[in-house]
Amino acid sequence: MHNLTEAVNRIVSESKVCRGVVHLFNVGSTGALGTIELEPGLEEDLPAVLDRLIPASRDYGHERAWHDGNGHSHLQATLLGPSLTIPVKDARLVLGTWQQVFHLECDVRARRRTVAVTVIGEGPGTADSRKAVSLNAGWKER
Repeated sequence: MHNLTEAVNRIVSESKVCRGVVHLFNVGSTGALGTIELEPGLEEDLPAVLDRLIPASRDYGHERAWHDGNGHSHLQATLLGPSLTIPVKDARLVLGTWQQVFHLECDVRARRRTVAVTVIGEGPGTADSRKAVSLNAGWKER
């Protein structure tokens, strides 16, 4: 799991949007986004729960078609979802005290990922208008 909270807060701050929303989208079909209390126990628990719910198996149609060992990866990522929208207030993410934004790579091998971040809302001097900024952040995760 990769903690995106500070990177997304930085992007929101640089966008000059004070009030609005930020939307994140994982580019790729085996990565997922979400929020969680990102502490060692849950960093271990979430992937373990996904592996119990959707275990690696050659019984998936994807495995029968492609034989690449990651049918379960696609299903796990689909279960969590590729996108996330978070409110912005006072140019910061509106999150709970223990809530962080995470990216989880569900694939069986390391991938270089891009998360598209779009900030939409009102900024200084734009009370009646909207402005949007799209930025990308990439990293390699296993």
